[in-house]
Amino acid sequence: MAQIVAAPYWMDVEMPSFSRLDRNLDVDSIVVGGGITGLTTAYLLKRAGRRVAVLDRDRIGGIDTMATTAHVTCVTDLDLSELVSTFGRDHAQAAWDAGLAAIDQIETIVADESIACDWARVTGYKHAARDGDVEHAAEHLKEEARLARELGFSARFVDEVPVFGTPGVAYDEQGRLHPRKYLAQLASLVNGDGSFVFERTACDEVLSDAPGVKAGQYVIRAPHVVLATHNPLMGKAGMVKATLLQTKLYLYTSYVIGGRMPAGSMPEALFWDTSDPYRYLRVDRVGDHDYIIYGGEDHKTGQASDPRACFERLESAATALFPRLDVTHAWSGQVIETNDGLPYIGETAEAQFAATGFAGNGTTFGTLAAMMARDAALGVNNPWSELFDVGRTKVKGGAWDYAKENVDYPYYLLKGWLSRPEGRSVRELERGEGKVLELDGRRVAASRNRQGKVSLVSAVCTHMGCIVGWNAAEETWDCPCHGSRFRANGRVMSGPAESPLEPIAPSPNTK
Repeated sequence: MAQIVAAPYWMDVEMPSFSRLDRNLDVDSIVVGGGITGLTTAYLLKRAGRRVAVLDRDRIGGIDTMATTAHVTCVTDLDLSELVSTFGRDHAQAAWDAGLAAIDQIETIVADESIACDWARVTGYKHAARDGDVEHAAEHLKEEARLARELGFSARFVDEVPVFGTPGVAYDEQGRLHPRKYLAQLASLVNGDGSFVFERTACDEVLSDAPGVKAGQYVIRAPHVVLATHNPLMGKAGMVKATLLQTKLYLYTSYVIGGRMPAGSMPEALFWDTSDPYRYLRVDRVGDHDYIIYGGEDHKTGQASDPRACFERLESAATALFPRLDVTHAWSGQVIETNDGLPYIGETAEAQFAATGFAGNGTTFGTLAAMMARDAALGVNNPWSELFDVGRTKVKGGAWDYAKENVDYPYYLLKGWLSRPEGRSVRELERGEGKVLELDGRRVAASRNRQGKVSLVSAVCTHMGCIVGWNAAEETWDCPCHGSRFRANGRVMSGPAESPLEPIAPSPNTK
């Protein structure tokens, strides 16, 4: 191998430092672990008005979080068709929806707190491996794209993905960030005003006689504990339950190299292929060059006779793909797979919340786990709690109208706002068709009647602000949140909405 830094690419960013625990405390929630799950949980709880204490046995930032390649995607390691086969269509859709909600949560935090962490929305490509059966993979990927579209996700089959030139599926509106820059800001936001971040403070015991934890000679009391330690601590779950959970987890080591390429060599995007184990690529534009992060060669932890050979194979494959690559960093990280392809997120004992099994989606599922931990602490029903429950037994293959049952959860209230517009010009409308367009920066419910007349009204339901959708069968605008219905011209047909959709005056940009 070339002379390279044997550490994650992110590590040259300085992290803030925090003191050891030096006193007894009373707070509202304790978070054990200072990686993506722990710090996001603490941030969300503090924003909700709770006093939080974060404990990390080493430095904040997390060993495993820093080993990530920070592909922020709703696309699970397990194919969507396999999720449907195992869990049913609604549950598969819910799993990907949960990923999208986590992506939106990251974007909201970045925007609200003005965090400079290289956040960007990018396209993710799942593509046929160049050394595999490309024709067979192409047919499977076409089916994956079709199924994803049926379930409401932005996916399209492409004959040749960029860089690799093999068939694949393009998934829009995925994301990437610099995890160390992001977590440095989150930690600083958590600490202070009655909340605390403690480093070099190991959790020795989750107390069973009273809510809280023991760390060295000190005790922190709180009615709610979150175990955000990648491979969760037993806590007060008991040996039998903790051992049972471990039997459902499979630990793998994955290898990564990073290096410089000439600027503009390839598009900024995420890539992962269909090989088993799969290889993955991230491309960032960094100043006057591109930086690529290329990973793979996964194996069960402890079962490689010569880990150096894994790095050598990876570097050989990368330099064959990218002859001008200047490798600068190499590192490995651990990912945890589960027995059914979805993570375990939920209570492992009364008032004790844990999360694990994120596979290749650590940044996404870690953020989702934080959202679910916040809801558990606040007593809010979460739409994904049953799906990811640590002891799940009822979700496999069952019918579940989850969107209808969870329509009042904030994500579903806002989902229409988060979805991409269906177009940007009324010229895209056929007769008898309606679409939600983005015109002059607004969401507009645009329709063209059978005679060719165009109607433009606001797409925002006047009941609770959800985005309406076009009912092609009856040529009406229907609200997916609470069932209000409007005629094409915006007049109310049925409540609970009482006011019509706001009319939109045509402008040169709406033609």
